[in-house]
Amino acid sequence: MNKYVLGIDGMRCGMCETHVQDTIRKNVNVKSVKASHLKKELVVITEEDLTLDDFHKFLDSTGYGITSFNKGEAIKKLLGWR
Repeated sequence: MNKYVLGIDGMRCGMCETHVQDTIRKNVNVKSVKASHLKKELVVITEEDLTLDDFHKFLDSTGYGITSFNKGEAIKKLLGWR
């Protein structure tokens, strides 16, 4: 399972978080997706192998910018993904 942590610029409220999450859900078969405007962060858990270019394709048209990109391994824990 892959875990992607992206820095996102432009989110200002909960509706922005929802917009980003919905955009990812429409383009990626996710196990989990969580956006935070306070942390300026998007965390995506999926089996798909994605690149930074993939995320740019999904998010650039929404007006939100990607400021950082990290890929790691997601581990299923008792209370969710880590």
